Amino acid sequence: MTLVAILSGAGISTDSGIPDYRGPNGLWRKDPEAEKLVTYDCYMSDPDIRRRSWQMRRTSATWNARPNAAHRAVAELERSGTPVRVITQNVDGLHQLAGLPARKVLELHGTARKVVCTRCHARSPMAEALARVEAGEADPPCTVCGGILKSATIMFGERLDPVVLGEAMAIAKACEVFIAVGTTLQVQPAASLAGIAVEHGARLIVVNAEPTPYDELAAETIREPIGTALPALLMRLTAAMDGAGDGSDGDGNDAAVDGGRGDTGSRG
Repeated sequence: MTLVAILSGAGISTDSGIPDYRGPNGLWRKDPEAEKLVTYDCYMSDPDIRRRSWQMRRTSATWNARPNAAHRAVAELERSGTPVRVITQNVDGLHQLAGLPARKVLELHGTARKVVCTRCHARSPMAEALARVEAGEADPPCTVCGGILKSATIMFGERLDPVVLGEAMAIAKACEVFIAVGTTLQVQPAASLAGIAVEHGARLIVVNAEPTPYDELAAETIREPIGTALPALLMRLTAAMDGAGDGSDGDGNDAAVDGGRGDTGSRG
């Protein structure tokens, strides 16, 4: 069966109330200083940055966010029997909350739902650390060794987990359809997965409001709102693959990609 890989970025979660970072209304454009709160060297060297970071986490939109139609559509695709792997740049855990098995989600940038000690590497739920902040600890230390705690996300200045990245690259090489959704495809090495997929014969579909550097490699680009565009695309893929399985369509992948080009702006 056709392996579908989905690279998801911040844009897939904006309908859930989580703002993106680099879009026209992104956090970094509104408040460039906020980037320091998630920069490793600043965080480790400046207690004030850590205190501000904990307050940012405490009020994060992630805790009230719920999966939207796009997340649910991905989970439904997996439940239909289609082999699906999600490679996400997001740290919100909404793919899993939508019902996608955790083993089928690769979190390239870690998760905001856990904390990790920078000294002993002990991990624990973010909720426990935030409860300590609410109780008055401005910069709660590790309960195991007293080291500095941080969210279990990849901050600026940190390297991606090489094991997770390696698994993502293997998926990009093995898939037959690669969908990049809600990502500017500007952050490396995550963005390079789209190119790797194309080099190994996958059909690339880009679903994003703004142009990306990989649009020229895409068989199809979709600029429509993700909450409606992605469910429609995945339904089209499912129908095409079901048709191929029934012998009614000799090339399910081509039908899935080509079926809506005239309306969605193939190749920009």
